[in-house]
This record gives sequence, C-alpha cells and structure tokens, in this order.
Amino acid sequence: MLKIITNHHLISLVGSLDKNTIQKAYYLKKEKNMTIDLKELKSMDYEGALFLVELSKNHKIINLPPHLKELFNFVAQNAKDLKIPEQKTNFLFHASNYLNDIFFAIKENTINFLLFFGEFIYFLIFLITHPWKFRFKETAAIIVKAGAGALPIVGLTSFLVGVVMAYQGAMQLSKFGANIFIVDMLDISIFREIAPLIAAIVVAGRSASAFSAEIGVMKLTEEIDAMKTLGFEPFWFLVIPRVIAMIIAMPLIVFFADMIGILGGMIISALSLNIGFDMFLNRTRDVLSLTQVFIGLGKAPFFGIVIALIGTYRGFQVRNSTQDIGKYTTKSVVNAIFWVIALDAIFSIIFAKFGI
Repeated sequence: MLKIITNHHLISLVGSLDKNTIQKAYYLKKEKNMTIDLKELKSMDYEGALFLVELSKNHKIINLPPHLKELFNFVAQNAKDLKIPEQKTNFLFHASNYLNDIFFAIKENTINFLLFFGEFIYFLIFLITHPWKFRFKETAAIIVKAGAGALPIVGLTSFLVGVVMAYQGAMQLSKFGANIFIVDMLDISIFREIAPLIAAIVVAGRSASAFSAEIGVMKLTEEIDAMKTLGFEPFWFLVIPRVIAMIIAMPLIVFFADMIGILGGMIISALSLNIGFDMFLNRTRDVLSLTQVFIGLGKAPFFGIVIALIGTYRGFQVRNSTQDIGKYTTKSVVNAIFWVIALDAIFSIIFAKFGI
C-alpha cells in the first residue's frame, strides 16, 4: 500500500513503493521541482528504486531511509538508462486508487487511535494504583476553563432549543386540546436526550478544538520533546488531566443544560398554552422519573471521555507545519461531534433493548 501526501511543493511517500503500487505515483513524473520526502517509506523493490532514480532527475529526494539506500544507489549506478513503461490509466484505475486511499486512511487512523487508547488505559490503571500522583491543580484549572467557561454558550443554546421544542409542540397539541402534554414531551425529551446531546455537541466544538490546538502548538514549539528530554511523560501531563476534567465537568454541564432547557419550555408554555409555572412543575413532578434524569446524566461522562480523547489525539498528530494545527483542529471537532452523536445512538439502542 502506497500513500502520497502532498503539501504544496513537498510530497511524502508513505508505505511501500513496488511494482503493485508504483502506478499510483506515475503522475509525479509530470511534476517539476518538487521535494519528495521518503522518511515514512517502509519498503521498495527494484522497480520502485528505478522509479525513484528517474524522479530524482527532476525532483529533490530527501530522507531516504538507510535500509533503502543500498538498493537506490545500486540502481542509480547500474540502471541509469532503463525506463519504466508507463501504463495507461482509466476511470476504474483512479476510482480504485481513491478507494484504496480511503481504506488506507481509515486503517491507519484506527490503528493509531487504538494505540493511543491503549496508552490511555495504561495510564488510567497507573492513576488508580498511584492516586497520590494525580495532578489536582491542572485538572481543576481545566474544569474551570472547559467546564465553567462553556456554561454561557451551553445555557443559551439549551434555552433556545427548549423554546423551539415548546413552541412547535404547542402548535400541534393545541389543535387537540392536549395542552398539558407539552410538559410530558419537554421533560422526557430534554432530560433524557436533547440537553445531554446539545451540551456535548457544544462542548465538543469548543473544547476538542482547544485541546488539539494547545497540544499542537506545544509540538510545533518542541515543548513536548523538551518534556520527554527532562523525563516527563507528556501523556500523563497533557491527556489524563483533560480526560478526568471532562469526566467531572460534563455531568454538571448537562444538568445545567437540563434546567435552562426546561426554563425555555416553561416560558413558551406559559405564553402560548396558558400553562403557569406552578402547573408545569406539578405536572413535571408527576411524569418525570429519576430514571429519565439519570439516563441523561449517566451518558455525560462518556461524552466527556470521547471529546477529551479525540481532542488530545488529534493534537499529538500535528507534525512540522502550522497548517497542521488548523487541519487537525478541524478534524478533532468533526470527529468529536460525530462520535458524540454515534455514542448517543448506541446508548439509545442499548436502553431500548433493556426496556429502560
């Protein structure tokens, strides 16, 4: 499998360059004055070496791995006049390469994230067995920054969602004279599903990007390398406090979103359906069980883990370019929101199976 990463005039070849993958790189022969980075090239055969020699006439080859130098030099000295017959390509060839790229990216990301998650489990066990080494001050600071700092936007979003749900529900229920059932609809939907999901999505967009950007900048400025040199484990200092902070903060944020969302619904119910606050709260006491409340709150720590792990994981993927910060920050937000929604769907299926 060969992956070609293009970044302006820098082209990185990742994987294996051989007779089965070389066709994918044929277009490089038409480019000029590019820099080809072979740092992550794992292997190549004679045909791949011959292709590189030909590319070296028009491009600059850098970071050739030591274990490939001997083959490259041999081919460069003995096969200068040989040329690789270029095969014609068609739509199916390009479609196949596109699908291969997608498969390769999914496979690479899955393996890397599983390794990252395994490291998280290792340090989590270490934390359980060595609780006195936990970094309380750093974790508390992250709770304030990622948790308390998110309350205004979470509150505003939850209030508006409560207003929209109540207004739409009021329009339909008033046609059947079932005004009071607006309370049932708002209580169960907001406490169980809407408030946890809205709060998690807002926090994912806010905190996952912040975690990725912070760690990404530390990689660019070589602060993480300095930590390793001084004997500090970056994972312990940068990942564990953020994950623990999000586990603690998310249930509190979700509870806040529950209250504000219900407040929005109460106001619209009073204005549109003449359901006063007293009547609303009395009906809530009758229809809302603690099970519904705890289902919503119980999902929150898992949302926090997903948001923190994805945010920090993407931050560690930043390499040598400031453009990587924007790239992986965007990825962290998209991934975090997707997996929050996917996790919520999984919880819904599980609860439905168990009749909860």
